[in-house]
Amino acid sequence: MLGGLTLLGYMLLLSQDTPSLREIENPEWSYASVAYTADGVELARYGRQNRTWIPYDSISIHTRNALIATEDHRFYDHWGVNLFRMTSAASQTILGKLGLPFDRQGGSTLTQQLARNIYNKQIGFEVSIERKLKEAVTAVRLEQLYAKDEIAEMYLNTVSFLYNAYGIEAAARTYFDKSASDLDLLESATLVGLLKGPYRYDPQRNPERSKIRRNTVMQRMISQGWLDKETYEAVKDIPTETKLRTADVTQSVAPYFAEQVRRWVTKWGQENNIDIYGTALRIETTLDSRLQSAAQDAVSTTLDGLQAVVNCEWSARSSPRLQFGADISKYQNDPCHTDPNNHWAWFWERNSTLLNSYIRESARYRSLRNDGKSDEDTFDELLNNSTFIDSLKTAKSRVENGFVAMDPSNGHVKAWVGGRDLSIDWYDHVGVAKRQPGSIFKPFTYAWAVDSDYSPESVYIDSVFQYKDEVTGTIWSPQNFGDISSGEQMTMREGLARSLNTVTAQIIHDINPRNVADFANLMGIKSDLDPVPSLALGTSDVTLLEAVNAYSTFANRGIQTDPVMVTRIVSETGQILYQYQPKQKEVLSEETASVVIDMLRDVINMSYGTGIRIRNGYGLYGYDFAGKTGTTQRGADGWFILMHPELVTGAWVGFNDRRMSFRSSYWGQGAHNALFVVGGFLADLKEDENLMISIDQTFPPPPYSNRTNLNTDPENRVKW
Repeated sequence: MLGGLTLLGYMLLLSQDTPSLREIENPEWSYASVAYTADGVELARYGRQNRTWIPYDSISIHTRNALIATEDHRFYDHWGVNLFRMTSAASQTILGKLGLPFDRQGGSTLTQQLARNIYNKQIGFEVSIERKLKEAVTAVRLEQLYAKDEIAEMYLNTVSFLYNAYGIEAAARTYFDKSASDLDLLESATLVGLLKGPYRYDPQRNPERSKIRRNTVMQRMISQGWLDKETYEAVKDIPTETKLRTADVTQSVAPYFAEQVRRWVTKWGQENNIDIYGTALRIETTLDSRLQSAAQDAVSTTLDGLQAVVNCEWSARSSPRLQFGADISKYQNDPCHTDPNNHWAWFWERNSTLLNSYIRESARYRSLRNDGKSDEDTFDELLNNSTFIDSLKTAKSRVENGFVAMDPSNGHVKAWVGGRDLSIDWYDHVGVAKRQPGSIFKPFTYAWAVDSDYSPESVYIDSVFQYKDEVTGTIWSPQNFGDISSGEQMTMREGLARSLNTVTAQIIHDINPRNVADFANLMGIKSDLDPVPSLALGTSDVTLLEAVNAYSTFANRGIQTDPVMVTRIVSETGQILYQYQPKQKEVLSEETASVVIDMLRDVINMSYGTGIRIRNGYGLYGYDFAGKTGTTQRGADGWFILMHPELVTGAWVGFNDRRMSFRSSYWGQGAHNALFVVGGFLADLKEDENLMISIDQTFPPPPYSNRTNLNTDPENRVKW
């Protein structure tokens, strides 16, 4: 009796250091903001703790039963503390500390564990009698304020798992990619079993140990009458299949897009004094998960093939291009690709100086130099490190890609693939990387000319001319691809479809590069453009997103709309905190836009058009397509943008380092690399009637008039 009173008095004294009544009534939770695709698929979670609250009666009955049977089978009978268990645990812990053969015991009820989980700052984690008593005091207060099911709900929503998953809902989605309401018996027992030791019983790292612990949980369910022995015997040897998907952005259905959304929402939160990492926001985005899946399949298939091409092209002194032709499967099945020792072997043998430069430019080199090592010692160490050199060569010779699809009517981004693998390369080739656009920039020159009353049928000579810059005195004399010019007359229409540099150079010479630069900026190119004649051939760097956005302005009849990623942000209580408001402006007349689109139809439809393979290579007949290919010097960048009234798609293919390139001019062309990505994507869509673009949707016909070129005589060119 006296001992009990003493213990009670000591607990009252400790209560001064436990959570206050206000803290217990209003515990602080940290939630993750969750982003969703337009078709309702979870895109990503942004938070310090990945947690989503779920009501107790929405949690699987298997999970609830497993929890009570395993952690506290007297949960519904005690008032927060089990004095017998606590006294026994305290005694054995003390005796163990004295060196006697007693193991440390827990002795905490479910309510006490909850108290420790949510008030760990006040209670602490020290293994001591004092901490146990603080737990007990807080547990009793919790029992006074909340019903039993509310306490169990709080526990299941606050307990921590691995992979930054907090609460049963986050754990269910992390380990099994499903809601906690859908967990079956084996999954429930596995997650409850994890509570004893998340690392030790992790089904990913230790599947056998996890299965033993899972079966122990089910045996305790049997002892409480919540599971029959026959069911247990039938399932005890069945492994629990996991489907791990962490909240890490690299695990998202669209990782590069998810990262761009995170940056946008973070900035929005800062501007509006909202902590997106600790608030349960619902972020609704424009992405379509089905289109995204098709895009990623197209990128993966195409880039795997193109990687085999470059691995083989650079493997030996003689490229297999003439032997293998355009059959990618021959590259993929040949030892020049299947044997990693052959990859780029001749290239590195021939370019040892470039490899030396890459070594000195590496982060590892800078790190060793910062540690005080000399240049010579650092270089020699890395050059002789075969693992480092192999990794460096692989990274530099990896073919990369960017792909984006946009609804031209409203700017909604529907698919976004920023690269082959975010976990390997965080460099986003859609919205961040800037590269020379090559010939995909030409339509802006032609559009300005058309808007200035030049006719698509105006005639130019396909011949090399010299242009002198009167300010700098430099001579510009652009050649066509392959240094071939016919000397024949070509209309503007044909010059664009054939992607002739000679014709394009004459046009920009007539209309002034500054006009073209300003016009492209209005269309959606946000990057700074150098207003020089070579701008017409795509010498100023832009992003793929900018280029597709600018083409969307053509497709939207001259109405420019900036790309949209987030449409709405909703608070936990349902309050709309952000609603996208369309901001559109007319920057080009519908008449001019329809004329340029009609000219770009020839790129796709005419036998000499550089984009004809989108038809005969992928069977995409009947659709109203217009587009443009693009290739930069030495095949460092390949581009293709395709317009349809419902969707504008664009792809870039190349290497992160511009000093790397395709070896043959054939594979280095956008028509033979980037076009394959877009073609694969649209061919995939064509097979699904729910995703396919409409074959009946068409661009408006061009209202052609009797306009003539103001200056059609090549001999009459004024110096710019």
